Amino acid sequence: MAASTAATCPAAETLSGDWCGNRDWLARHGVTFDLDVAHFYQGVASGGLNRTFKYGGHGDYLTNMDLGKLGVQEGLFLKLRAEHRFGENINRDTGAFLPAAVLADLPIAEGEDLYLTNVLFTQMLSERHGVFFGKLDTLDGDLNAFAHGRGKRQFLNVGFVANPIALRTIPYATLGAGFVVLADDGEPLFTYTLLNATDTADSDGFDELFAEGVAMSAELRLPTEFYGLPGHQLFAGTWNSRDYVSLGQDPRVVFPDIPINETNGSWSLYWNFDQYLAIDESAPARGWGVFGRAGVADDDANPLAWFLSFGLGGNNPMRGRGADTFGAGWFVAGSSDQIGPILQAALGPIADGHGVEVYYNWQANPWLNVTPDLQVLVPGRENVDTALVLGVRAVMRL
Repeated sequence: MAASTAATCPAAETLSGDWCGNRDWLARHGVTFDLDVAHFYQGVASGGLNRTFKYGGHGDYLTNMDLGKLGVQEGLFLKLRAEHRFGENINRDTGAFLPAAVLADLPIAEGEDLYLTNVLFTQMLSERHGVFFGKLDTLDGDLNAFAHGRGKRQFLNVGFVANPIALRTIPYATLGAGFVVLADDGEPLFTYTLLNATDTADSDGFDELFAEGVAMSAELRLPTEFYGLPGHQLFAGTWNSRDYVSLGQDPRVVFPDIPINETNGSWSLYWNFDQYLAIDESAPARGWGVFGRAGVADDDANPLAWFLSFGLGGNNPMRGRGADTFGAGWFVAGSSDQIGPILQAALGPIADGHGVEVYYNWQANPWLNVTPDLQVLVPGRENVDTALVLGVRAVMRL
């Protein structure tokens, strides 16, 4: 009897299996699920504001629908994402302005409710051109082969997940529309997005739509082949027309909500690159290489005036461990000369913040990845000692 059941419901690469064939059947008919829960146990071992270890996590429940296969409209796709956070984290205990585990605070810091952060329709007009509209989150922007992954596949610190220079102008989740041009490999080549100016992760967003202005972003990501190895160069800019009167509360950074000099609009410019130095000829999608980011912003409204990071990462080149990944990176975040003095009145002397992160992402089995992580963070607050952050992340694919 047990043998018969095993044959009917074979194991899959997710904890819940293939649902006795139903998951595969749905995928063939255009409905796929990418469900996971990330667990974080991190602590400030020395320095920082508080020496403490805390546990928390994040649930991410993504559904993609090919409405062409479902008989609705050829080339029409729907992306649904629901997410929530739970437990506690040490993002504020480090004393740094950039969170040590950005995903642990998303989509709403301190809240544990389940929020719908994507209801995004994409209509492909050809194999390479498409338009999109709906509610979307922006964490997948600033794509990089070795420093991206939404904080659950590669680095944890927001300084290596995306360029924090753009977070002031581009909200995390809100209503928007735009168009995309794809490269030959199916990855975005050029993306333009028009967004509501403020974050509406916790609502449908229609009541707030364009009430405080509009935000725009444009990204051009060019594939390269230096020395015959793949890579990318990304050039991007953002602009937001809203009036900035305070630092607000953004879960992707750790700043106090204090008033600033009123500023009309803000902008940012940023660049990133990734370059493979070695690839596995038997599995070209695997390899390792270097990455970097740089950016500047309008420091009248943005507490970060400039940003720079470098590092390396990729797949473990050892035989038998090709599914494991690793990364090591360094960043520096330059404080605004305009907002720094305002922060100083509340937090003490302000300087540039620095950070180093090293991780190893071990695939324990097809549905479980365990990631020991070490960070050394030099806060932008001069009266806070350098924080040594130790932790582990475990991501379970459901």
